Amino acid sequence: MAFLRLIGRWIGWSLAVLIAAFLLLQLWYLGWVLWWNWQNPVSTSFMRIQAESLQQASGRPVALKYRWVDYSQISNHLKRAVIVAEDDTFVDHDGVNWESLEKAYWNNQRKGKKIKGGSTITQQLAKNLFLTGERSYWRKGQELLITWMLEAVMSKRRILELYLNVAEWGEGVFGAQAGALHHYGIPAAQLSSQQAARMAAMLPRPRYYDKRRDAPYLQQYSSRILGRMPHAELP
Repeated sequence: MAFLRLIGRWIGWSLAVLIAAFLLLQLWYLGWVLWWNWQNPVSTSFMRIQAESLQQASGRPVALKYRWVDYSQISNHLKRAVIVAEDDTFVDHDGVNWESLEKAYWNNQRKGKKIKGGSTITQQLAKNLFLTGERSYWRKGQELLITWMLEAVMSKRRILELYLNVAEWGEGVFGAQAGALHHYGIPAAQLSSQQAARMAAMLPRPRYYDKRRDAPYLQQYSSRILGRMPHAELP
């Protein structure tokens, strides 16, 4: 009996430690979410991972192309294009579009591989800011928790501003400003509707399309985005 009580006590303490560690981790994430509601990030988890990967490939330090610009300095064309391409219910949902997730799941099951993720802009921001590209239930669960933190703390406008400034637009190219300069040689504020649609079309595979700018699919997808942009609602 004494041995069983000892085992039970050990299990109880272990569970308590795990729960405490989990709660502390969530508080750490929440602290950063509160901070980034007012301060602009100088880097993200995804940027650091990409910089390390590029450095390993080249054998020398790599400087990412990244330049923050405020919401007002980003073309409304790009805002609309990104919402159309990535999350057309952005202004209405609470962080997760469950219908889109379910549709993406069944499409992927039918194709036998991942074709589309169904993640919202807020979910993608949560992943880019804090997490890795690892695919696991734990990572997805943590992404959802951070997503709800972002939605609870930040306005939709701030979430979109952050996303546009940390999204990847080519190998080592991050943010709307660096992306516009990299692809068109102009600041993000001056992007035309056609240029914005093309940049938004690149988002699922930015490094791939950076090297294949004449890909037929890129042009077709850009045209579809362009046709829907007038109906996109901005926060």
